[in-house]
Amino acid sequence: MQLAILWKQVDLDRYRDEELVALARQGGENAIRALIKRNNQRLFRIARAVTRDDAEAEDVVQEAYVRAFTRLDSFKGKALFSTWLTKIALNEAITRIRKRRPSAELDELDAAANGGQVVMFPTSLTPPGADAELGRGQVRALLEQAIDELPAAFRIVFILRDVEEMSVDETAAQLALKPETVKTRLFRARKLMRAAIEKRLSSGFAELFPFNGWRCERMADRVVERLRGEA
Repeated sequence: MQLAILWKQVDLDRYRDEELVALARQGGENAIRALIKRNNQRLFRIARAVTRDDAEAEDVVQEAYVRAFTRLDSFKGKALFSTWLTKIALNEAITRIRKRRPSAELDELDAAANGGQVVMFPTSLTPPGADAELGRGQVRALLEQAIDELPAAFRIVFILRDVEEMSVDETAAQLALKPETVKTRLFRARKLMRAAIEKRLSSGFAELFPFNGWRCERMADRVVERLRGEA
């Protein structure tokens, strides 16, 4: 694919997808970069939901982009470009794990794709402190592990609906499912997520609100001091 920098002074972030696709068809490298930046998060999350491996998910996303941008002539505009691109990434992810996943899970993934959405955190202008970053990382790891343990068909619906915040109709169209099926799978996914998170957290309940060590000793000192004052 012959690439060239087109309209370097134009802010392509303000362009609609179809405008960027038109430029990408002309080999516009900056348009391609803009489309990649715009779709990276969604594609990675979807690929990660299927592969459950960060490195492989990145490979899937890269391959999906290559396939898409070398076959732009096959994009007819009947669906959103992001929808078309997501479908390519989803199919690529399923193909890649076919040799290393149990057949039962592959059947679930195929059903999700053919009808047979790491978690968002608030951002701040001020960089968070080390403790905040550590806590955020721990929460993210907990959620990611719980998502990884969801059955494949539920996991992809959960990613599209609750992580990517796609509508029921958008998710149904993406996965070739009925809206009612999407709602049912999301309900079950959320229920399984709650159970998994509660199970992991319950073991730490005994450690909540610790009042031992120097805090306990200081309280004893204060009580003794008060008692002496009463004498």
